[in-house]
Amino acid sequence: MPSIDVVIELSYEACLAHYEGRVANVQTRSLDGRRVVFPAEALRRVVAGDGVHGFFRLTFTEDGRFRSIQRIGLR
Repeated sequence: MPSIDVVIELSYEACLAHYEGRVANVQTRSLDGRRVVFPAEALRRVVAGDGVHGFFRLTFTEDGRFRSIQRIGLR
């Protein structure tokens, strides 16, 4: 299963826009500099009171569909 490590820095307000459906996708950068886009609904699994901050591992199916998100470290 392919995976990519990313940095996510989103305030609670930015997460709320994603949660409310005003924004469908999250755009961020991988640790090696690639642009990564994934569904905003994934943030629901990792959002905290101050938003989403840290290093995360995104996993995808073989055909490139988002599968899971896991925190791998704090920033």
